Amino acid sequence: MHDVLDPRDLVPDEAEQLVSAGYPAEELLDRARQAAADADLPALAAIENELAALQRRPDWPYEEPVTPTDLTPSVATTEFDEDALPDRVTGAWLGRCVGNTMGKPVEGLGRAEVRKYLEAAGDWPLSGFVPYLEEVPAGLTPHPSAGEASDGQFDAIPRDDDLDWTMLGLHVLEKYGRDVGTRDIAREWLDRMPFTQTYTAERVAYRNLVTGLQPPLTATIRNPYREWIGALIRVDIYGYVSPGDPAEAARLALTDALLSHTANGVYGAQWAAALVAQALVVDDVADALRVALEVVPPKSRLAESQRALLDLHASGAGYEQALDWVDEALDYNWVHTLNNAGIITTALLWGEGDYVKTLGIAVGAGRDTDSTAATVGSVFGAVHGASAIPAALVAQGRGIVRSAVRGFDRITVDDLAARTNAVRRSLRPSTS
Repeated sequence: MHDVLDPRDLVPDEAEQLVSAGYPAEELLDRARQAAADADLPALAAIENELAALQRRPDWPYEEPVTPTDLTPSVATTEFDEDALPDRVTGAWLGRCVGNTMGKPVEGLGRAEVRKYLEAAGDWPLSGFVPYLEEVPAGLTPHPSAGEASDGQFDAIPRDDDLDWTMLGLHVLEKYGRDVGTRDIAREWLDRMPFTQTYTAERVAYRNLVTGLQPPLTATIRNPYREWIGALIRVDIYGYVSPGDPAEAARLALTDALLSHTANGVYGAQWAAALVAQALVVDDVADALRVALEVVPPKSRLAESQRALLDLHASGAGYEQALDWVDEALDYNWVHTLNNAGIITTALLWGEGDYVKTLGIAVGAGRDTDSTAATVGSVFGAVHGASAIPAALVAQGRGIVRSAVRGFDRITVDDLAARTNAVRRSLRPSTS
């Protein structure tokens, strides 16, 4: 766990973030890791100051504004069949909940480690929920949630932050509508979400809020996790209420993401929300992926990597080749936006319209498996509808969702979908 209150985590993590974003921080990263191992707090404080003074390398080839505020104005809206939408929204919620649970037990494992784990369980490639292992292969440590999220170990969809944030977003939209501001969202975090059920960038933002800081400073002050996946996992709800309007979904996602993230952390949120919005109104997920790319700054690493995967798919490459490319070209922390977004796209492009195969690719790729599988499941359900989520997988959770968000524990998927459809119908375009 990355402790946002402990400089032994914060300073090395900040150095790692800067290295990944084009800053000459390699030597400071080595020093920070050594100082952390020695619990040398004065040295860590000095290194933190040095890190803050660094300038990005002049040959950095990307253009990545910290807080993008200008969405591509040419992103067109798409007409949709209102009668088909309730089923697609239900499918998105079901796909997200089931997918999230499929990924939970192996969260944090690498690609080879996930395969080793599933082979030991006799289920490679993954055919459903991860089997429960009494004896785990040597050298592997499953996620602590394995005991409650593995096949046969639950009778309600287990609580997870990837689901909590979607529910909290629904509450925010019900309360504030489309004109919600980042400070409104911050207020609801403090009121509805326990601090201990937040992680990395979200926990940093929470810490900053309770010390009196306001957005966007909550995203930038002592936040090494500002380009990680946290904002991306929060924003599906903005797509659910903006079918066929990816720019509006991305605008709402931006409002949310600025509380905790910058640069590719924000772009990933905009991209995911736009992807879900478009997935609700098309029949080909590749179409949705191409449209979602239009809300991403074109000279960013996220745009570059997404274009590369679309090109790989068009060339006839297999999904293993795509995952090899993600492993080699997007060698970031396992919770970073860039590599996990690459996994999401790979699973959706190569899943061939089969939910289990699609989710199997996402989970089998490793890294932040519960998050990637949740987003993949959400998009899949949005495209294909509720009936495309296998009934046997849906049945195990009984349609009941556990949650840490006040007022949402043991809510049903049907209720979530009904409330989402109700709020979507009630919302008017933003007046801002």
